[in-house]
Amino acid sequence: MQTSFSWLNIYPEGIEKAVTYVKDRYNNTPMFITENGYGEQDNPNLTMAEQLHDFRRIKCMTDYMEALSKAVRKGADVRGYLAWSLLDNFEWIYGYTIRYGLHHVDYATQKRTPRLSATWYKQLIANHKGASLSRMIGQQKGVHTT
Repeated sequence: MQTSFSWLNIYPEGIEKAVTYVKDRYNNTPMFITENGYGEQDNPNLTMAEQLHDFRRIKCMTDYMEALSKAVRKGADVRGYLAWSLLDNFEWIYGYTIRYGLHHVDYATQKRTPRLSATWYKQLIANHKGASLSRMIGQQKGVHTT
């Protein structure tokens, strides 16, 4: 899968390889994935409904969680995962032109509106509260996105 930016590639296998490498190289030190997400070019021509139904972000997050689950099943001590980003934000090089947020931000009014991915992520966490990361990730295919 490709984003709307030529330099921002989606490669879920990379997270499995990186986490497995850290596990093997550094005596399985505990890890937290603190920034993993999907950015889209800001497009003012899209309707609000089109901006909120971010199926590509959900697909990306699903693929990365599945790859991360493989590393966990290989024994990697992954203790947490945080999606990037909770809100659309200011990116240092690109300003407000990339939207990573699970919540859409209207920059003129500062109104925040949850995207479908926010609902999906919330449901994933709620359905697996207290579960191990590998169990949570492994079972997430059953989470409904419509």
